[in-house]
Amino acid sequence: MSVENIRNIGFFGHRGVGKTSILDVIMYILKVNSRIGKVDDGTSIFDFEEEEIARKYSINLSTAAATMGNDKKFYFVDTPGYLDFIGEVISGVKAVDMGVIVVDSSSGVEVGTEIVFKQLTNNNKPTSFFINKLGKPDTDFYTVYKEIVTTFGPKVAPFTIPIGKTSTLEGVVNLLNEKAYVIKSGKTEERDVPEDMKDKVEEYKMKIIESLAEEDDVLMEKYLEGEKIEFQDIIPSLRRAISKRAIFPLFAGDASLNIGIEPFLNIASEFFPSPEDVPVQKCINIVSNTEESLEVQGNSKPVAYVFKTVSDPHIGDILYIRMFAGSIKSGDTLYNTNVEQEERINQIFQIVGKEKKDLTTLLTGEIGALVKLKNTHTGHTLTTKDNPVKLPELEFPTPPISIAIVPKTKNDEEKVSNGLSRLSQEDPTFTFHYDPEIRQQLISGMGEVHLDVILSRLKKKFGVNVDTEKPRIHYRETITKKAEAQGKFKKQTGGRGQFGDVYLRLEPLERGKGVEFAQEIFGGAVPSKYFPSVEKGVKEFCLEGYLAGYPIVDIKATLYDGSFHPVDSSDYAFKIAAGLAMKKAMEKAGPILLEPINELEVTVPENFMGDVIGDINTRRGKVLGMEAEGRLQKIKAYVPEAEMYKYATTLRSITQGRGYFTSKFSHFDPVPKEITNKIIEQVKKEKEEG
Repeated sequence: MSVENIRNIGFFGHRGVGKTSILDVIMYILKVNSRIGKVDDGTSIFDFEEEEIARKYSINLSTAAATMGNDKKFYFVDTPGYLDFIGEVISGVKAVDMGVIVVDSSSGVEVGTEIVFKQLTNNNKPTSFFINKLGKPDTDFYTVYKEIVTTFGPKVAPFTIPIGKTSTLEGVVNLLNEKAYVIKSGKTEERDVPEDMKDKVEEYKMKIIESLAEEDDVLMEKYLEGEKIEFQDIIPSLRRAISKRAIFPLFAGDASLNIGIEPFLNIASEFFPSPEDVPVQKCINIVSNTEESLEVQGNSKPVAYVFKTVSDPHIGDILYIRMFAGSIKSGDTLYNTNVEQEERINQIFQIVGKEKKDLTTLLTGEIGALVKLKNTHTGHTLTTKDNPVKLPELEFPTPPISIAIVPKTKNDEEKVSNGLSRLSQEDPTFTFHYDPEIRQQLISGMGEVHLDVILSRLKKKFGVNVDTEKPRIHYRETITKKAEAQGKFKKQTGGRGQFGDVYLRLEPLERGKGVEFAQEIFGGAVPSKYFPSVEKGVKEFCLEGYLAGYPIVDIKATLYDGSFHPVDSSDYAFKIAAGLAMKKAMEKAGPILLEPINELEVTVPENFMGDVIGDINTRRGKVLGMEAEGRLQKIKAYVPEAEMYKYATTLRSITQGRGYFTSKFSHFDPVPKEITNKIIEQVKKEKEEG
């Protein structure tokens, strides 16, 4: 198979727009499947995992391969639309040469539409749009097309337009060859353009010329001077323009009616870029630490990139790879330039949904899978030792929400740990760790649905059940004013006693300064050899807390006086005395609780802003400002971490699934007094019960 004839195409978009449904129709057209798979009845080639079938939407990235005629080879990547699974989208963008953003004609441009466009743009990937579900009531292709142009710019140009609308939708016109493609008895028939559409066809052919002229100075000059531009003259430059992101083709159709899919496929076959057409990949030479351009040729050194890992309980990790250069075959030994270790290639698979087909070779531009590699994971590059290059690792967002888990039984602890480790290798947007301060095992993800899926996989793949808890909050304690106190420790039990006497001054510091210790001893009131013990006593007290057992921060403790006994004084005595002085000084220093404040960014359509801001206010949040991001609004706010539990579910509810947020720790602020009292009472109650 020539590299020139390979097409790697990824499908992206907001949830529910019909990405998987389009691909299932494509699999039927290309005779991979004898019938059209359906997401709703669990027969989709792409949504095959038990969890996906139950939920009726994609959770995982999935792949398929198919041939068209004798010379074209397609590799398709399907990605989830739920923003909880954005990690799968990031992986999918890396693997493909062309992104198709699917838009629901009844919803138009949504949050997910803008997010995936940004991902494709940031990775310099050629992009197209497919307006789906045009057979639904109250939909209009031209309205949505204008909305897409308004949002993403004049590079967007329709390559197909619909024949009819809603209940009268019967096909599409391919503007490039000026032929109509109508569905009859489930099959696509080619016909002449209907007479009543010829003017519209001419109008929208001009849209393609206008889009190209935006990027082509010669065309623009002709266009502005009113010279006639023959449409057929621009056809040869279309593929190059698509590859350069100079034009974003737009298609019309309805997957549920099998309308517009075959014309899309024909255009993709002819005009979408091959692996040789797309912008050159950059890589790093790990020996010279310099940037190089990756040569995409079949006879060049092999460079394979792991863009996804699937953890299989029976055969271990399945590594999805994209060949960016050269070729590999079974029995080869490759070099992982990320960990600088060799890996032997035993089996190579081509994956179509859940089916694996053995391959002997994988060529430039192809997508396949490897198994039983020891030290290779998502984001790693496999090549040869004499070609020490690596492609940039994937950058995944930090998961914004966490829950605590508790194994059902003590015997399950190791199985839970092993399962979580495997799942985090499979999904880099999922992390876990034990937090010794709050004494909880925390799992973190992109949203509640994401974590729900993780726990379901933990049970089904690794056979362990866990209970969930609300994460405890990392409160801190501090002081609001200066205070002084004496701490004296004197103990006589016969023989040598214990004696330590210190005077401490406490004063508040600005946020983030931690705990500072100083001494102002004159005349040897406390010998210098005991200073470290006093400091140790201060810092140990700060770790234990005063109000509710939380660490004390942002204070300065100064040893300014004291006394000692030449025989009975000791390091131990001065450490205890320092703790006693701290306790007395804290009583007088205006102690308060501090709570972690998160920096929250919520991206929503403008019509939901009022509800989102209202909800932030009920969470004791402080709105910092708003800024436009395309057609959406980004709200920035500070919100206490204690008020963020289950926020993803609330946001989804009040924005009808169109809101998206990120959250990260910002700073500590004082806790309101009435809430402080509740926290202290709760801590006392837990101590009494525990």
